[in-house]
Amino acid sequence: FPSAWGEHPPTMVATNQTSLHPASFLLLGMAGLEDLQTWLSIPFCLILHEPMYLFLAMLAVADLILSSSTVPKALSIFWSLSNKMSFHACLTQMFFTHFSFIAESTILLAMAFDRYVAICNPLRYATVFTHSAIAKIGVAAIARSFCVMFPTIFLLQRLLYCGHSIMPHTYCDDISVNVWYGFATTLLCPGLDVVLIGVSYSLILRAVFRLSSKDAQVKAVGTCSSHACVILMFYTPAFFSFFTLRFGHNVPHHVHILLANLYVLLPPMLNPIVYSVTNKLIREKVSQILFRTGQLR
Repeated sequence: FPSAWGEHPPTMVATNQTSLHPASFLLLGMAGLEDLQTWLSIPFCLILHEPMYLFLAMLAVADLILSSSTVPKALSIFWSLSNKMSFHACLTQMFFTHFSFIAESTILLAMAFDRYVAICNPLRYATVFTHSAIAKIGVAAIARSFCVMFPTIFLLQRLLYCGHSIMPHTYCDDISVNVWYGFATTLLCPGLDVVLIGVSYSLILRAVFRLSSKDAQVKAVGTCSSHACVILMFYTPAFFSFFTLRFGHNVPHHVHILLANLYVLLPPMLNPIVYSVTNKLIREKVSQILFRTGQLR
C-alpha cells in the first residue's frame, strides 16, 4: 500500500467478515500533468462528438456570455444593491453583450447550413462538417463579432458626453456613436444572417416536399423544428427591440427596455429546454441522469 497510496492508506470499512473495500477513492487524473489538465480537457470534449452537438456547445457558451453580461447588473438594480457602473465597465458590458449576440447569430447560420447539408446532401455531410471545419466556424464567429464591435467601442471612448451620466436602462445599450452605424451593422450581420437562414430553409423545404415517403418528410421536418424555434426566439425580440428603438418614437420607453431585456433573457433560458425536449438523444441522456440521481437519493 505505501507505494500506491503514499504514507496514508485509505480508510477501510468491512462490508462483511471476509472482505474489505475502501470507503472512497481519490482520482488524481493525469499525475504529473496537473498544470496541463485544463488544456487536456479540450480534446476530450471534442473527440467523438457529432457536428450538431458541437454547434450546441458553441451556442451554450454564447448564451452564457450574453446572459452573464447583463443579468447580474440588472438584478443589482432591481434589488437596490447598486445602480452605478464605471465608464469602462459599461463599455466592457456593451462589448460582450453585442459580441455574444453576433457570435450566436453566426452560429445559428452555421447550424442552418448544417441542416441543409444533412437533408439535401447527406452523403457529403461527413466530409463537409469535419472537426477542422467546425473549429474554423467557431473562430470565424469570434473574429466576425470582434471586427464589428471593436470600432464601436473605440469610437465610444473618443466621444464627448458633455456631462451626461444617466442612462434609463438596465444595462449599457442606449449609447451609440451613430444611429446609422448601428443600423448598418445590424443589417450587415444579423440581418444578413436571417436572409441566408431563410434561403437555407427554403431549399430544405423544397427538398423535403420532393420526398416520396410521408414518414421521411415528417422526420426531415422534425430535425429542423428545434432549430427553427430557436431562430424565432432569438431574432424576433431582438429585431423588434432594435427597430422600435430606432423608429418607434411613440412607443413608451419602458417598453423599449422590456424588449431589450427579453432578447438577452429568452434565448439562454429557452434554448436548453427546446433542444432537450425535441432532441431524442439529449432527452434520453437527461432522463438517465435524473433516473440515476433519483436512485442515489
